[in-house]
Amino acid sequence: MGRTGQTLRRRTAQSIGERQGGSPQKAGTGVGWGARLRYGFDNTMSRGTPALVAWLFAVTVVVVLVFAVFDIVTSLRDPEVGFGEATWQSLMHALDPGAVAADTGLGLRIVMLVLTIVGLFIVSALIGVIAAGIDARIAELRRGRSVVLEKDHTVILGWSESIFTVISELTIANESRRKPIVAVLAPGDKVDMEDEIRAKVPELRGTRIVVRSGHPTDLADLALVSPSTARSVIVLSPGNPGDATDDSFDPDREVVKTLLALRSSEDDASEGPRVVAQLRDATNLEVARLIGKRRAAHTSLLDIRETVAKLVVQTSRQSGAAAVYRELFDYDGDEIYFLSDHGMAGSTYAEAQQAFESVSVIGLVDGENARLNPAADTVVGDRALVVVAEDDSILSSAPRTSVVVDESVFAERPEIEERPTHGVLIGWNDRAPVIVSELDRYAPPGSTLTVLTAYGEPTWPELSNLEVTVVRAKTTQRAVLDAHVPPDADQVLVVCYADHLDAEAADATTLITLLHVRDILALNASSTPVVSEMIDDRNRALAQVADVDDVVVSGEIVSLIVTQLSEDSRIEPVLADLLDSDGSEIYLRPAEWYVRPGVETTWATVVASAARRGETALGFASPGLADAGSRVGVVVNPAKSEPLEIGPGDRVVVLAEV
Repeated sequence: MGRTGQTLRRRTAQSIGERQGGSPQKAGTGVGWGARLRYGFDNTMSRGTPALVAWLFAVTVVVVLVFAVFDIVTSLRDPEVGFGEATWQSLMHALDPGAVAADTGLGLRIVMLVLTIVGLFIVSALIGVIAAGIDARIAELRRGRSVVLEKDHTVILGWSESIFTVISELTIANESRRKPIVAVLAPGDKVDMEDEIRAKVPELRGTRIVVRSGHPTDLADLALVSPSTARSVIVLSPGNPGDATDDSFDPDREVVKTLLALRSSEDDASEGPRVVAQLRDATNLEVARLIGKRRAAHTSLLDIRETVAKLVVQTSRQSGAAAVYRELFDYDGDEIYFLSDHGMAGSTYAEAQQAFESVSVIGLVDGENARLNPAADTVVGDRALVVVAEDDSILSSAPRTSVVVDESVFAERPEIEERPTHGVLIGWNDRAPVIVSELDRYAPPGSTLTVLTAYGEPTWPELSNLEVTVVRAKTTQRAVLDAHVPPDADQVLVVCYADHLDAEAADATTLITLLHVRDILALNASSTPVVSEMIDDRNRALAQVADVDDVVVSGEIVSLIVTQLSEDSRIEPVLADLLDSDGSEIYLRPAEWYVRPGVETTWATVVASAARRGETALGFASPGLADAGSRVGVVVNPAKSEPLEIGPGDRVVVLAEV
């Protein structure tokens, strides 16, 4: 066998030598000249368009010289024509087919015709090479591979439907900035991404969007958007919630790898940008924190599942709360800011609430510690005020109010006896266990919850106050809903089947369920609040047809929060306190609990009435303020001097613990 193997190897080497050099090669003689020339030619050709043009130029020179020499040797031209003139005439014939018409003599015409044909091939090849080179350059430009040479810009890494909400909010937040830049890096075609952004975010308000094509986990691609010189970096969870129907879909892996790439690209000498990342699985938060441990003060991690679940629960308890959250979280209207230079160090929190005409004070913040709705007698000290205002540009010159509070119109809150509640949760997804757990925190002992679902295996943590019953049935069938949605239910929550259906199918199923639920309640004259979760913001308008109290669009609300975190790191503890069941939450309470109905007063009086009960008033809700398609309109941060006369259905938006 050993001798046979040696024979085979020798024959193989001989065969290769014959193909490469035309004759057998002996061991140790090296590679043939033919192979070396072919290898050198291949290397030259691989250098791109310049090398190809150089080869065509060389071929042209050789052809022209050969034909010029042939003309001189064969005396086809006038003997007085020198070599230089013959060379020039040959070049003209090679480049201009019409030059052959001026030739005389049959022999000269035949030779020049051959030269002209050869020239046509060369010129055609040259045009093709140049055109291919231009196409390659345009394709390179389409890929977006040049480095973004900017500073103090915002970088968005990754691509999902939420990117359009993030960009839209950033354009509003950047209106007061000079020449703001948003750089996007995502693994897609640059032109396609730019077209989609232009289509879905038509109003950029002076913000320039720079798109680069590449993978955020690749260090070379990441360097294209210059994250080290950016003001903030937003890491989006790739894909959409409806993509979770694919078992192999794990967007958190890409987020974690992107965080690692950002850490690898950091400059130890600089502070670096603020990083905000979305995660869909709470179990991945710990590893993400380990990556950002060195820069923990500049890294925010948002648990999408927990955030959406908490918002769904809080809005289910207070009809109209979703509109308040959207108003606070987006930049189109009044939002949360911080006022450090307030000159109220010796004042109490209650006095600070009455200090400004068009700014609502809702809490205090000291570094990473925030407290919304502190006790009225809390001294402000050197802490910053958490305020709601139209824009941060007005804070430094915010006018003080001179409105006098009219205590004579104060009203008393009636005593309300706490009783067990019954809720209905329709649908199931990965956020549902958190929703059940949050409902248990708010529910009085002895409360019940019916979970009605067609998909999934409902499980939840150990509960203290809720008794849960699971019913497996098709949630779009009227008979099923008639049997399990009682008119006297305290709350109905409809969540989408994001883990089992694609986004459009999940939202369509939710809409059908909502239509049936609202009809069941309407036939029984029930005022039970109905809250729904949607994946696609475009379906919100469709949900209004079902007369839903609140719609929480999971992707939209998370995008709003991410944008807020990227603009100001101090808002993170404020949002945590706002969504925590142990702190103060948003309530919409009857206005007659604060001031007597039918009496004209001012908003400052309502604020004072709420403060004496340990609450912070920050807005007003009324059916008279509702837009088309909504049941209630909400105004956040009204002016202290604004006149007010409450009527039926009016409510005050307050921060309170119970």
